Amino acid sequence: MDIQQIKDRLQSLQKTQSTADAFWKPPAGKTQIRIVPYRFEKSNPFIELYFHYSMGDNKTHMSPVSFGRPDPINEFAGKLKSTGDKDEWIQGKRLEPKMRTFVPVVVRGKEFEGVKFWGFGKTVYQELLGFIADPDYGDISDEMSGRDIVVERQTPAEAGNQYGKTTIRVKPSQTALVEDGTEMEKLMNNQTEITELYKEPSYDELKVVLTNYLNPSATEEVSESTTMSTPSRETSKTVDQVDDAFDKLFAK
Repeated sequence: MDIQQIKDRLQSLQKTQSTADAFWKPPAGKTQIRIVPYRFEKSNPFIELYFHYSMGDNKTHMSPVSFGRPDPINEFAGKLKSTGDKDEWIQGKRLEPKMRTFVPVVVRGKEFEGVKFWGFGKTVYQELLGFIADPDYGDISDEMSGRDIVVERQTPAEAGNQYGKTTIRVKPSQTALVEDGTEMEKLMNNQTEITELYKEPSYDELKVVLTNYLNPSATEEVSESTTMSTPSRETSKTVDQVDDAFDKLFAK
């Protein structure tokens, strides 16, 4: 028996028991956190990913654009934007994948929970990059001489809008991530790669999502017509019909 393989598998299971536990969402009020170096990309802790929202299926779909790969929904959005029609341009913008940035953090007072991912939008991202670009602050994620961040979250009622508001304040003093060397090693090494938490759909899978979004009845008809088929024939027929529908959309 390969004991090391068993240990590696056990560690993997322990790290992925709950996807929700891998993320941190600012609660209402003030919370002090620390950005830590990302084990899988030590030169930059910020991870930019693109997602499709509101595709009519109550799901969030990662876009292959995140990794420089083709995305049929994004391609279709580009086609709509190039028609010269204002309404189609607006629809194309809605279909474009939206960027969300993630960074590994430790919550002060809860270091024992390990490193989690904090996801945020463009405004917070720009503010954080602004601090890092400022020579008076520099690398705020450095494990020995970085700086903590106070994140304040206002509820929609407090902020007077629909979504609430998140503000940040980088503390001026430089501190170590933790004082204990063993704990430092744990925080630096026991990190989950974010691609283990978000599954990248295939090109064909996103074609199905797009076709169903634009013509929901088409997918229902495909499902009904393949109910009595064998699994292999069903899959083949579904893909063929989705391909036909997709080609028709692009032929407009």
